[in-house]
Amino acid sequence: MQRFAGRIILLWGWRRVLLAFAAGALAVLAQAPYDFFAVCFVSFPVLVWLLDGATGDASDGWFRRLRPAFATGWWFGFGYFLAGLWWIGQALLVEADSFAWALPFAVVGIPFALAFFYGFATVVARLFWSSDIGRIAALAFGFGLAEWLRDFLFTGFPWNAIGYAAMPVPLLMQSVSVTGMIGMNALAVFVFSLPALVAARRHLRLGLALFVILVAGHVGFGYVRLAAPVKPARSIDVRIVQPSVDLSEKWDASVRDRIFATLLGISGKAPEEGHAKPQLILWPETSVPFLFTERPDALTAMGDMLADGQMLIAGVVREEGGSANADSRYYNSVVAINDKGEIVDAVDKVHLVPFGEYLPFADLFQRFGIGQLVAGPMNFAAGNERHLIGLPGGLRAAPFICYEVIFPDLVAADSASSDVIVNVTNDAWFGDTPGPYQHFRQAQIRAVENGLPLLRAANNGISAVVDSRGRIFDALAVNARGAIDAHVPVSGRALLPPEQRRINGLLIMLLFALAAFTLNVRQRLRVN
Repeated sequence: MQRFAGRIILLWGWRRVLLAFAAGALAVLAQAPYDFFAVCFVSFPVLVWLLDGATGDASDGWFRRLRPAFATGWWFGFGYFLAGLWWIGQALLVEADSFAWALPFAVVGIPFALAFFYGFATVVARLFWSSDIGRIAALAFGFGLAEWLRDFLFTGFPWNAIGYAAMPVPLLMQSVSVTGMIGMNALAVFVFSLPALVAARRHLRLGLALFVILVAGHVGFGYVRLAAPVKPARSIDVRIVQPSVDLSEKWDASVRDRIFATLLGISGKAPEEGHAKPQLILWPETSVPFLFTERPDALTAMGDMLADGQMLIAGVVREEGGSANADSRYYNSVVAINDKGEIVDAVDKVHLVPFGEYLPFADLFQRFGIGQLVAGPMNFAAGNERHLIGLPGGLRAAPFICYEVIFPDLVAADSASSDVIVNVTNDAWFGDTPGPYQHFRQAQIRAVENGLPLLRAANNGISAVVDSRGRIFDALAVNARGAIDAHVPVSGRALLPPEQRRINGLLIMLLFALAAFTLNVRQRLRVN
């Protein structure tokens, strides 16, 4: 192993670049839908050994000395994000005649940009580098910091954070209720990188002990938490509708009535055997295929479909200003409709998708003829704030539209007083690729973090009911059309408040930084 590590350390030129890229790409197999987390015990030790050899000349300036470390992390990140996000290009092929030209920018450009975060992570790690376990702690701190920044910088895009690789099943998800994603990202990188100690054997026993303690604690805590009885205080009967509408027809005026009839037909059917009449019916993101201002009769049809006491929460495009007004504003929203066909509440999407739902720096891009890169009916305006929606039985739901659910802090803040998390989405943009599975996994983790059940409706993707421990009650597969009927127990809250999880995560990162700094200084003093 020492000889193998030595060869990696001494690599240079295109061989070093290729190995860093391949190690990052391999790590994607740890994410959904593959969930083969063992590959990270290869990818991250390789990254450690590559960084061992990523040194500049002592006579070079500070910037040039760190450039090899940045390049190593960037190529690792480029491989990771290219292999993990290639499916984004699928959305541009829905209307290929209009958007295929942008395919290279989406498939390559997004990974190109995100890789800078991992380049930053390895630069930070290299500042505290040493020849022992301190470098493992330094890498954990660097990646923990980079993943935290990825949550909010440039509107944020924390997709496929490394910590998800350590949580493929509910047994291994429970620790995030204590550490939050901040701590989980740092701990995952630390544990995945520990096998690198096998090569030099310095601090090997300490590394082995920490490996056993952390893994045993991770598994043991999950077992205890899943085994603990959950006493539901209340419950709600729900029906989740997945219409599986082809995106080529989504905004086609000639088939809107058929789409709407499909939604009404699935929603109004008799309950499955053994299930009560649903109190709540949930439709996916932008499921209603027209504006209510254009078709007020749609509300009447919804009210006629609903039985007494039932409520429908549906994803819609909401218009302000009227269809005749050139200054109309459109919102990606969810509306709550009662059994009289009345809209009793509405919540607009706050965190929009850049280039998909709105065009940042619109004036600048439009000068070059660049508009939205995803087919859709219009540009959306962002909502001002989110609030809870009242449900039958006195329960309250925190609604999140599409990828809003991937942001841990956003979900934690806006669901703190809720009883259930609602996520409506339309993953049909990405077909049967890893994208919908990755999206669902991140929504599943939000349920565990916040100790709340998750109700998820997708036009196509993965619609599901998930309990407060991340266990799936029932789900519909990609490309399936139908409904889920479920009796959902509602009980408890998050194990720790979000502020405490954030503090715990930052303390874990600080502990790794302190350990890395201490061992780095100790090595410098020993050398001197």
